Amino acid sequence: MAKHRGKKYIEVSKLVETGKLYEVKEALELVAKTRTANFVETVEVALKLGVDPRHADQQVRGTVVLPHGTGKTVKILAITSGENIQKALDAGADYAGAEEYISQIQQGWLDFDLVIATPDMMPKIGRLGKILGTKGLMPNPKSGTVTPDVAAAVSEFKKGKLAFRVDKVGSIHVAIGKADFTVDKIEENFKAFMDQIVRLKPAASKGQYLRSVAVSLTMGPGVKMDPLLVAKYVG
Repeated sequence: MAKHRGKKYIEVSKLVETGKLYEVKEALELVAKTRTANFVETVEVALKLGVDPRHADQQVRGTVVLPHGTGKTVKILAITSGENIQKALDAGADYAGAEEYISQIQQGWLDFDLVIATPDMMPKIGRLGKILGTKGLMPNPKSGTVTPDVAAAVSEFKKGKLAFRVDKVGSIHVAIGKADFTVDKIEENFKAFMDQIVRLKPAASKGQYLRSVAVSLTMGPGVKMDPLLVAKYVG
């Protein structure tokens, strides 16, 4: 069944030329004109990469500090112990502790956006793999969410550090800001993110690495960028 689209969506969709691949600045300026919701929408980027994530040497996973943050308030759970609990809370963590939160998660509690853990907690967190893993919330050293300096990690993610990873079909989908950001701020965030994506290109990736790049607002139409121009823009 076709998804029903409202009048506002249909109207702004007319601004996007069917089949056209836009250059970066033009695409971001166009997206800014596609606001339809009565709330501040998120600016989202969707990528399709020329990788086969089934192979360990073609995984694309990492973090990047966006110059202007994501505009979203990230709710952080720090799983740690001892004096690190207070350090994490002082750095901005919404929750910090160990066994009590592990137990709550086992009972279905998931009122957080990100889990940061100290290495000594990972054996205990291992039993949460099926719960956190399916939600993309399992702490991992490559994403900067397993670290002995939990306070620094909490502070960075609160300020706009973004963790990302390729999914099983080679796609990455992230938020790079809000609709009320200026186009210049969105562009700076976009460039920082894409710089990191290109930097993380696996040596085993053959052919065209950036297969497709699209940007959109939460409730708006996608605007496709020319991946070859994006590659030049980043380079």
